[in-house]
Amino acid sequence: MTASMPTIERSTYANQAGWMLALLLVLFALSTPWWTERSSQRLLTEILYTLSLAQLWNLMAGYGGLLSVGQQGYIGLGGYCLVVMGLQWGLNPFIIVPLAGLVAAVVAIPTAAILFRLRGAYFAVGTWVMAEVFRLLVANTASVGGGSGTSITRTVTGMAVWWRESMTLWLAVVLGGGATLAVYALLRSRHGLALTAVRDSETAAESLGVSVNRMKWFVYIVAAAGCGMVGALIFITKLRIAPEAAFSMDWTAAMFFIVIIGGIGTVEGPIVGTFIYFLLRQFLSDYGSWYLIVLGGVAVGFMLWLPQGVWGLISHRFDIQFFPVQRRVRLGASQEAQS
Repeated sequence: MTASMPTIERSTYANQAGWMLALLLVLFALSTPWWTERSSQRLLTEILYTLSLAQLWNLMAGYGGLLSVGQQGYIGLGGYCLVVMGLQWGLNPFIIVPLAGLVAAVVAIPTAAILFRLRGAYFAVGTWVMAEVFRLLVANTASVGGGSGTSITRTVTGMAVWWRESMTLWLAVVLGGGATLAVYALLRSRHGLALTAVRDSETAAESLGVSVNRMKWFVYIVAAAGCGMVGALIFITKLRIAPEAAFSMDWTAAMFFIVIIGGIGTVEGPIVGTFIYFLLRQFLSDYGSWYLIVLGGVAVGFMLWLPQGVWGLISHRFDIQFFPVQRRVRLGASQEAQS
């Protein structure tokens, strides 16, 4: 009997089901302006842009090994692009969103040149210092409102409320879904293999010919650009911006919490973590500061006793992956019989 050759399994039933579910969720989100109330639409917008931030932070920390606690710096820069380009230059706020990403990417280049001289905890502290420098520069610039901030309502003057909020939601779908798809596509490519090798061992990756510095630069700049776009989108929804809110550490704290409880180093983890985060916020928001204490306690508990996160536990228990980044070798029929 002729032995059939082993094949590379690139897709599984769970993977196909995951794509179908993702498509249905995207269609659901895109259709909500026609049949949901405004408050639900705003909540969905917030969930989607938070998912985008979580995916970007997971790409940096979970795959690139870059533990940044200063991504709020690029969120704030994206928000203040609305002030400069919208209020002062008169550009449409939705056109500003991709431009804010470009600005953040450009700023990230010299910033990365400085930060990548640091290692470990010093790098993490350096990212926070960088964000604080951005905040202080903005707070001391009178032309963008200074420390008290400014209203950006004029950027949407003459725009129908339904259209503005619908466009905001659709952009959030693009950013949330786009970040997830982009991370998945990257990890399935040869660059994803290089990135995973860098995360596991920089020394071993370099010995195999992987350009560690190039991969880290790429991941850092991509994450900065994504945070810049999300920052602009966030403040289109809020219509007022101030340095304390735009450059708040709360943005990065939320990313950290979501990725840790969902499952760091997985595409599905930030998705699961985002829903858990918003469920906890919904049930605990009435308890004031206890809400933050509970979130912190949950995050610490996960790091100590469940470091793989909720999705890591589910994936290990049921051997299921909706967005698998590895490929499996399937043996031929005769080979399986012999084994």
